[in-house]
Amino acid sequence: MTGRCDGLKRAGVKLVLLLAVFLSSGCATTRNSGGELPPILAQDELLRPYQKIGVIEVHRARYGSPTDLSSGDYSWGYQALREEAGKIGADAVIYPEVNSELESYLFFPSSDIKARGIAIKFR
Repeated sequence: MTGRCDGLKRAGVKLVLLLAVFLSSGCATTRNSGGELPPILAQDELLRPYQKIGVIEVHRARYGSPTDLSSGDYSWGYQALREEAGKIGADAVIYPEVNSELESYLFFPSSDIKARGIAIKFR
């Protein structure tokens, strides 16, 4: 009887270890390999010389009037700018703009949210 209990314990331990390995090796993805995303800086935060890398522009469609931008829309725009800047190796984003334009009004109003900024690299 002891041999059977030992076999069950070993099988249970193997199952727990297999489950731990499976859960720890989940679908982890990273957005950029350099670590943190570049910040969005105000003009008074630019204390070092920099070089302009390029203009970044992202957009997405959403339902609703262009006049009812929410804080979530602004958050999406700023986060999308930071992600795009990270992809091209920028150190920061300056002069961010988030706005919305009316796209169509067939049954429901839909608008296009556009975010734009300048990616920079410090010298």
